[in-house]
Amino acid sequence: MIDSLYTIDRGAYPLPAHIARCAQLAMCLEVSSSPKPGNIDRFSDYEDTRYEHFLASASAVYPVIEEAVSCETGVGRLIKSAVNESMCWQKGGNTHFGAFLLLIPFAMAAGELFEEDETFTIQQLTESAYRIVKNTTTADSVDFYSCFDVAGVKVNSVDEFDLQSNSAIDELHEKDMSLYKLMDIARGYDIIANEWVTGFKRCARCAELIIDGMNGLEAPRLQADINNVTVYAFLKMLSENEDTFISTKYDTNTALYVSEKAKGILEQMYNIGEDFNSILPLIEKLDKELLQKKINPGSTADMVIAGLFIALLAGVRF
Repeated sequence: MIDSLYTIDRGAYPLPAHIARCAQLAMCLEVSSSPKPGNIDRFSDYEDTRYEHFLASASAVYPVIEEAVSCETGVGRLIKSAVNESMCWQKGGNTHFGAFLLLIPFAMAAGELFEEDETFTIQQLTESAYRIVKNTTTADSVDFYSCFDVAGVKVNSVDEFDLQSNSAIDELHEKDMSLYKLMDIARGYDIIANEWVTGFKRCARCAELIIDGMNGLEAPRLQADINNVTVYAFLKMLSENEDTFISTKYDTNTALYVSEKAKGILEQMYNIGEDFNSILPLIEKLDKELLQKKINPGSTADMVIAGLFIALLAGVRF
């Protein structure tokens, strides 16, 4: 699957517009899919953050993604622009920060790949994105650091390059700390950072789940329904990976508990051999539990957005 060749079908529209629409739709599909345990969706809001805030953010970031397609450098600046645009158009706080960390490199990679040849494999796309993030600079790190106050992102307390320290920017310059190097430091406790430094393998995995699901190959009982496939991909990724957004807010044990619950739900579907609807009550029960406890698998949602983006580029339609 990772070596399957896909052709971009952009019609009469310029390539940047096509890629930006794929990114925008990926964000809308992810937040609209339901039930998605613990996360905001079209039927579930938080007290201060609503479904509509995510739609506003997805709409606001369109020009930044379009610009990214034509850029070879400036990852940090583009992430900063995406965060600023998101926050200018809605008052619900941090909606897509982690997703921007994935979508910006992928949009840049798509622009690089498709400039000469509008065919690609998922491996080529992830390899291109990996090259781009490896070539980030200290300027990218400085721009990245400036995002946190704007977006109100919760982070782990660290000894080096602490976001709470006024000297952090000076330290970045003194140690010539590129954004890639910063992500490498965070790889052990942040799954999005880990994706940056390990070649976006989970994002590729998620894209494959979605493409196969829509083709009736991955869990045929999903009925090639985009909502079912997105929820399934979310549960599958959650079952296979500790969600570090939960770990940061709570602890590792809580994150592992949620992953085991997701795994158990999927195993029941496989064992029963029935369609996706048979496990909906279990998904809804977990959703209710996590919403009540305010446990949000946000990092998993970010990877699903990236997976949807790649799948849409690959031609998935519904």
